[in-house]
Amino acid sequence: MTKNNPTPRRLYLLQLSATTVPIGPNRNLEMSLGCYLIQTSDAQNILIDTGIAPDAPLAPNTTRSSYQINVIDQLAALNLRPADIHTLICTHFDMDHAGYNDSFLQAEHIVQREHFELARSGNQRLAAARAHWNHPSIRYRLVDGDTELLPGLTLLKTSGHVAGHQSVLVRLPHSGPILLAIDAVMMQHTFTPDRKAWPNDDNEEQLRASTVRLLELVKRENVQLVVFGHDGAQWKTLKKSQDYYG
Repeated sequence: MTKNNPTPRRLYLLQLSATTVPIGPNRNLEMSLGCYLIQTSDAQNILIDTGIAPDAPLAPNTTRSSYQINVIDQLAALNLRPADIHTLICTHFDMDHAGYNDSFLQAEHIVQREHFELARSGNQRLAAARAHWNHPSIRYRLVDGDTELLPGLTLLKTSGHVAGHQSVLVRLPHSGPILLAIDAVMMQHTFTPDRKAWPNDDNEEQLRASTVRLLELVKRENVQLVVFGHDGAQWKTLKKSQDYYG
């Protein structure tokens, strides 16, 4: 008898922080930070990103979040320890996405080869979290371009925010396809083909191309939900741990 391939069964959105950033006179932008947990039909736990490092400096023009919790405590609320994570999908190595990678040494870490090589080359931006993604005991699996990890779970190379950034498409049995845009599209209002780069985006041309690809994918795959990486207003409307999409 042939064993069925494992597929995603649950998707947890683990909100790590929420804050307000002033962007002009009497104008504020609601920002959120999160990571994601996928549980599969064969009881595997796949974590996507690990959140901001405990040693990260406070970003300019922001205040400490009134809501703040780290990924370890979020997992503990689901009765999971770092050792229970089998796979860690690293979307990119910015400080707010890779800050606890070195807490998951038993997991296989999956990253785009282009991004890994950029980081290892001494890129100044990614060096801020180097202590967390460059631990000597981390086991890496390098992928090249769009990659199906298992049926229903696809990595999408979406460069622009930074070279080798990756988004994630999850197909669930009841909720249908859900796109985790991560930082390819941080805010819902920027999910347009003519978008402009933000100061923390590396390449506007690539960013636009990645956005167009994701817009086309949403239409082609009948994606039911797009989760934008840092959109605080949207995150207020989403199911969050301990609830889940299934």
